[in-house]
Amino acid sequence: MAVHVASARIWSRGLQKAWSTWGCRLCSQSSSSTQPSHHPRTQAEKAKRRQAREKAILSSDVNDPGLIWSDKEKIAYTAALVPGEKKDTTLPFPQSYSPEYVEFGWYQWWEKQGFFSPQQHSKQPHAVDKYFSFCIPPLNVTGTLHLGHALTYRRCFGSRRMQGYKVLWLPGCDHAGIATQSVVERKLMREQGKCRRDYSREEFLKQVWRWKNEKGDEIYHQLRKLGASLDWSRACFTMDPGFSSAVTEAFVRLCDSGLIYRSEGLVNWSCALESAISDIEVDSKELSGRTLLSVPGYQHKVEFGIMLTFAYPLEGQGEVAVSTTRPETMLGDVAIAVHPDDPRYKVTLHGLHPFTERLLPIVTDSMLLTFNFAFICAVKVTPAHDHTDFLLSQRHSLPRLTVIGGDGTMTSDCGQWLEGVKRFDARECVITALMERKLFRGKKDHPMSLPICSRSGDVIEPLLKKQWFVRCQEMGRKAVQAVEEGDLQIIPHFYTKMWKSWLSNISDWCISRQLWWGHQIPAYRVTVENSKDTEEEQWVWGRSAAEARQRAAVKFGVNPDAITLTQDPDVLDTWFSSGLFPFAMLGWPQQTEDLKQFYPNSVLETGSDLIFFWVARMVMLGRELTGQLPFKQVLFHSDKYGRKMSKSLGNVIDPLDVISGVSLERLQGKVREGNLDPRESVVAMEAQKDFPKGIPECGTDALRFALCSYKAQGEDISLSVSHVLSCRHFCNKMWQTVRFTLATLHDAIFFFCIVTLFPPPNCDAKKKKIKKKISFLINLQKCQQFCVFLSIWGAVCTLMKGV
Repeated sequence: MAVHVASARIWSRGLQKAWSTWGCRLCSQSSSSTQPSHHPRTQAEKAKRRQAREKAILSSDVNDPGLIWSDKEKIAYTAALVPGEKKDTTLPFPQSYSPEYVEFGWYQWWEKQGFFSPQQHSKQPHAVDKYFSFCIPPLNVTGTLHLGHALTYRRCFGSRRMQGYKVLWLPGCDHAGIATQSVVERKLMREQGKCRRDYSREEFLKQVWRWKNEKGDEIYHQLRKLGASLDWSRACFTMDPGFSSAVTEAFVRLCDSGLIYRSEGLVNWSCALESAISDIEVDSKELSGRTLLSVPGYQHKVEFGIMLTFAYPLEGQGEVAVSTTRPETMLGDVAIAVHPDDPRYKVTLHGLHPFTERLLPIVTDSMLLTFNFAFICAVKVTPAHDHTDFLLSQRHSLPRLTVIGGDGTMTSDCGQWLEGVKRFDARECVITALMERKLFRGKKDHPMSLPICSRSGDVIEPLLKKQWFVRCQEMGRKAVQAVEEGDLQIIPHFYTKMWKSWLSNISDWCISRQLWWGHQIPAYRVTVENSKDTEEEQWVWGRSAAEARQRAAVKFGVNPDAITLTQDPDVLDTWFSSGLFPFAMLGWPQQTEDLKQFYPNSVLETGSDLIFFWVARMVMLGRELTGQLPFKQVLFHSDKYGRKMSKSLGNVIDPLDVISGVSLERLQGKVREGNLDPRESVVAMEAQKDFPKGIPECGTDALRFALCSYKAQGEDISLSVSHVLSCRHFCNKMWQTVRFTLATLHDAIFFFCIVTLFPPPNCDAKKKKIKKKISFLINLQKCQQFCVFLSIWGAVCTLMKGV
């Protein structure tokens, strides 16, 4: 018995030494100087920080040695093992810790045994009548995981299973309409010299599916390597037939209830994508004055941040000066608006357009009351290319003239001299023409906010288009109410203010996208045989073309055979289908057993940058279509990982490279294989010099342990490879401690554990004292409490302090 006690002391000292060496590093987040950001940064602040990061990278100390590490011996598991069979755990332990040896083969065995399936629940003797469900944020099929994504996959699913819950963690992948189509288009141009328009729609979609089948499973491979306990038998892709049916059903129901409607309105248009995008896909680039920027499709940089003034001649005599940052749009001017109290302009007068001879009425409008009368004399009115002017045109019944096409070139309404000219080239032509006519009055620096497409980097062009919209005001109000009444809990709480502010002022959501890859909108334009009304659009919708035909026959009171249907060629916004994910993945609209058992989901964890893109829309659509909130809690972690993970900053790190190790040459090869512009490539290559020898093999356990050691809810995460390497050292300490213990105790270890942890009733006081001490050190009950509240960080710290 004395041997047992002595060995226990040695064992305890070994663990205490490991804790003193590595534990304080792993669990020091609570005292870190990194604090949660209670006031999310504006786009201008983010842009400024990004520029500072780029500058810091490019001016970094050339003498900085970067990550220092020494090669460790890699030990392979060489015993015969059939994939999916259990490893032989009776083999002697190797002298040094090797992640490859330790981790080999286990995941395949877990998966084959069905440990990740909720069907295992009934086989467990400790099963309780509770469920825990979670849908993985569906990742883009185009992408791969990075360490930032991995933070989301560290929750307590294993602990919930051990507590007897029926657990479902469901994997999913998003078709990523814009991103996927762009990738395939670039691939076809690079390999075949063809663009999308060189194919029929069906041929192009075959190319996309071929690419998806070749490349689309890479993310699932990464998740398996991370050890994620996902039920792969339920894996869901948003373009699967079942999910596509759910998308169609949602669209039809929302149309029937009047929440989806078709209307002509100004949309945010990306000329590079030739598609509309939503408000929250528009970034604002703050300019302090004259700035030259690269724009997709232009060889030379384009000038922005300039206010240009020119004059419109008035009928009879005189002129009126107007100012604009977008002189190319003056070809679409239909009026001149003046201050209601300005005595200098009579509304009976008209301006004369210098290029089209069109008469421009002078109107007074209350809009100008919001400006200082002394500085704003008159403004040009371009309803088809400016949101404010569009509203003004509605008040004054003004026409709307589109002068920029969807491809970014000037339309025929501009005249032959500009037709087909690219918009920013046309800008220079207009300025030159104004100078020639002696109507140019000067230009000056002008601070401004430039709208940028977050998808393509293109400058957004407001264009007048007929599109499908979702009415969001009432659904947004209900989403706010859910948080206020405590039905939906947002963690950290400081995101609640942002949630309420945005949803209380939400605008209608444009869900049309002018793409080929995605869910084609199940709406049909109706043409009735021998109908005299051919100008006004007539639309119906349906779960199929046959259903739409029957609806049209009833709506217009004609024979179904007299109807011709043309399906809308546009597709739905990717976020529309993603917003259905929590219930569509479980079989909705059918009342499946999975939907009955696991909906609503227990919790959602995601990055705070998706609060409006995805989370708010899931809440709105879930409540509207199912009558229930899609989840009870939302856990946000910061969208910043020290330097925000970005391909252009060179700090996007593949988890597999951390798990298995990678050379610097291969890291830089990945940058060259990407689609970065030359400047971004320079920054990315420079940033990777942080790893002069590449990244060492750290293993899955070390990576997961490093991720768990962060208190990530809402806080900035400075996750570094050196931190993961420290966790690998900790794993080595544990390995050596266990080797020493086994070598010392031999077969007595089993008897020691049983007696000390579960002493018989007549056990003497000394044995009970040992049991009490070990229980106190490990403190499993407190770890379990942390897991109940989804605080892995707290559980890790408690466990490590115990050892």
